[in-house]
Amino acid sequence: MRTDLLSHIHEFKTLRPFVSAAKITCQQDLRGQTVAVIGLGVSGRAAVKLALARGASVIAVDKNKQLLPLESECQFAEHTNLRTVLGDFDRKFLENSDRVVVSPGVPLENYGLSALLQSGRVVMSELDFSAEVLPSSIKILAVTGTNGKSTVSTFAAQMLHQLGIKAFVGGNLGNPLSEAAIQCLESYSGKEIFQVAVVEVSSYQMEIPNQYFCPSVAVVLNLTPDHLERHKTMWNYAVTKCRVFSHMNNNKLALLPAGNQHLREAFRDHMDKCNVAWIGDLPGVEINMESKVANLIIPTSGLITQLPLGGMKAMGTHNYHNAAVAAFSVLGLDIGIDADSIYATIESLNPPPHRMQIAVYRDDHGVTWVDDSKATNVEATYAGLMGLKEQKSVVLLGGLAKESSGFEQLVEPLKCHRGVITFGASGMMIQKVLRDGGLTIACVRATNLEDAVSFARSMASYGDAIVLSPGCASFDEFRNFEHRGKVFQDLAFSVH
Repeated sequence: MRTDLLSHIHEFKTLRPFVSAAKITCQQDLRGQTVAVIGLGVSGRAAVKLALARGASVIAVDKNKQLLPLESECQFAEHTNLRTVLGDFDRKFLENSDRVVVSPGVPLENYGLSALLQSGRVVMSELDFSAEVLPSSIKILAVTGTNGKSTVSTFAAQMLHQLGIKAFVGGNLGNPLSEAAIQCLESYSGKEIFQVAVVEVSSYQMEIPNQYFCPSVAVVLNLTPDHLERHKTMWNYAVTKCRVFSHMNNNKLALLPAGNQHLREAFRDHMDKCNVAWIGDLPGVEINMESKVANLIIPTSGLITQLPLGGMKAMGTHNYHNAAVAAFSVLGLDIGIDADSIYATIESLNPPPHRMQIAVYRDDHGVTWVDDSKATNVEATYAGLMGLKEQKSVVLLGGLAKESSGFEQLVEPLKCHRGVITFGASGMMIQKVLRDGGLTIACVRATNLEDAVSFARSMASYGDAIVLSPGCASFDEFRNFEHRGKVFQDLAFSVH
């Protein structure tokens, strides 16, 4: 841990940031100010880069003492106005910073951030910090919700790219919005880098009320119990999600699920500020699953159209809903795209990795392997299973279950499948809940994912699928859901 932090801050305010010749045209609106960035994960590191690009002196903070100081990395080595603080420190130095930028992984209870925010100090999310400098000409499509937000964001981005629209894709999806802001600052050619920013937004990114993040179209896909260890109640969770609409006015478009009472109530404060459409009602998006056609009515433009979805190749019927919402959102941006153009993109849509991703199609034993490792809660698994009614499968459930797990709701959609393998820290609990709930198909418990794959391989018949859709967090055995999915795919490839 570094000493004399308060004196460092005073020193920083007198420093002139080092700016290379290539970046001399960058906006320097924070010159002479000190920005403290809390949390040095992907978003925090991007925020540090953005703060430096804006001319600030930066103190980068993380509780993990095992991290290397940012100054030791080549990309930061040129910046004499950067200091990294790891481990415990005197929180008073945050009060002497001009701004505090908080990474989404850092709860407001940490570092006294909640009290600092209430005191009127400038405390911002990484999302808002980056949105502050995005050109107003860039239209933002924001997608949030408990489940499906990565897939809808990915589908929307694929539609835009196929239609020749330059789009940034990121946010919670993996590429922080700060990276988009940096690209804009460093563009001295005068040309538009992109016309649209497709931003996946998590509830963690919305905990701090935003001032600058103002989407042209914002979508809340759904709301089911998740992250309650941080948000405490479903009401808090709903209010946090609905902050995505905070600064949207009458020419903006909000899309919400028609039947979610928590969201309807939380949205009341924003109802009169923007145009409203519904998922499952009109105006908005309604899908006839029998004909595989989506009916779309967009209130901002008055567009009324039908979108055939039968040509989709993405696995799972829930992806018809994801594609329809993505299409509605892209059309709602009002950037000169018509319904016929959107229809031409449907057939080539591909979900992001680990979301009902076909890892192996028909291996040597005629079995298809499906990686849905991103299903970290029961609701996501339920959605995946509902999309597999016509595909006999062996389903792998397990990992570290969340408090309000609700595995009993999987009994009905599992009945049409070949069997279930439970595994990991919550494997025994899941097996008991399913059996007590009346599950009649084979339900075997394995110790870990590798054993679960082995059991599944012996259970599957020709033409079946083996589907990893855990309904649990991965942290009992893996670093994250991506690591879990990668291991599953490696195991799938190793058996044929």
